Amino acid sequence: MVRTALLIASAVALLLGCAGSSGSLPEESTARRSAAALHPAGDLAVRTAVSMIGAPYRYGGASPSGFDCSGLVVYSYARAGRPGLPQSASELERIAKPISLDELEPGDLLFFQLSRKKTSHVGIYVGDRTFVHAPSSGKRVERVRFDHVYWSRHLGRAGRLTP
Repeated sequence: MVRTALLIASAVALLLGCAGSSGSLPEESTARRSAAALHPAGDLAVRTAVSMIGAPYRYGGASPSGFDCSGLVVYSYARAGRPGLPQSASELERIAKPISLDELEPGDLLFFQLSRKKTSHVGIYVGDRTFVHAPSSGKRVERVRFDHVYWSRHLGRAGRLTP
């Protein structure tokens, strides 16, 4: 009797699991899939940037042997089929379409003002309030939360590279 009940419970769980995965997707998964379809270069740039986590920081660098913040963006987008981007945070900000933080999609850029009121740092939004960036000399490419007390204090704006 117990064995039969366990078999029935297992069959129901299996059916419910299959129905859930082939039916509607969770809201975040649907949103990410939509973002990837609308902005395929952004999705590929995110994958490239994430694969570079651990690469060393190098001022002016734009290759896996070393990156600065804008070099990571330029490299990641070039690998995603978007070559020729400017290699400075302020120039990237100038060409990016301003968006609100509520509109962020993977591949969008986050611009930071680390000194004064001038944009001096950029990172690639990954999702879940995180971004990938090349922080500074002596450090390595990393993924961090933009709502961390340090980064939220310096966040200037978000932007999207349009085709």
